[in-house]
Amino acid sequence: MNKQWTIIFALIFTLIVAIFAVINVRSVEVDYLFGRSEWPLILVILGSVLMGALIVFSVGIFQVMKLKREIKVLRKENKTAIHKQEDTQLADQTDTQDASAVIEKKD
Repeated sequence: MNKQWTIIFALIFTLIVAIFAVINVRSVEVDYLFGRSEWPLILVILGSVLMGALIVFSVGIFQVMKLKREIKVLRKENKTAIHKQEDTQLADQTDTQDASAVIEKKD
């Protein structure tokens, strides 16, 4: 259900940006570090939205990679802890069986 809302909000945002961009079609002067040029405002708006989306996407990918790495480490730690617990339980079982055998021999 959460993904459906995300898609709905993304479509609404895209529609709003598209309407806003289409309304603003006149040319504007854009200043760069190395010069100036005239661009239609629709391209400036769409370019800005695309750059923002690219930045958000990049940050999202970085977070996903970080979380995957953390999951991998935690799974490895979990596996190690499980093996230690199994070894401890096996050792306790062996000790209990040895103690039972000693008690039986005494009887």
